[in-house]
Amino acid sequence: MPYDRSIKLAGAFDETVEAVRRALADQGFGILTEIDVRATLKAKLDHDMEPYLILGACNPALARQALDADPAVGLLLPCNVVVRTEDDQVIVQAIDPSTMVALTGVDAMAPVADEATRLLDAALSSLAKGGA
Repeated sequence: MPYDRSIKLAGAFDETVEAVRRALADQGFGILTEIDVRATLKAKLDHDMEPYLILGACNPALARQALDADPAVGLLLPCNVVVRTEDDQVIVQAIDPSTMVALTGVDAMAPVADEATRLLDAALSSLAKGGA
């Protein structure tokens, strides 16, 4: 079962990261966490790798609905969005919110996941149309 929703973009990494932030904000998501995997692995392991950033995106209204349906779903929040490079392209990947339904087995999570999917897809679509 695929667990991501992805697009590949041409462009600079840093510019794409800023475009991703704007696209997510336009869909009601704020960034709660940011993990620079490249910098962390360099600092901790002296490992060099391509740019790799994990953004913890949260839409407060959807998070509340999900937590009301199942308080343990916090284990799956926020929605992670990865921005990374591969073969001279920037890849933007978002967690597929339907994984919340599949993993929890809570039917009340389905409408929340459907709305989160719609919003994340809109953000990715705007990037694909030139938002980066």
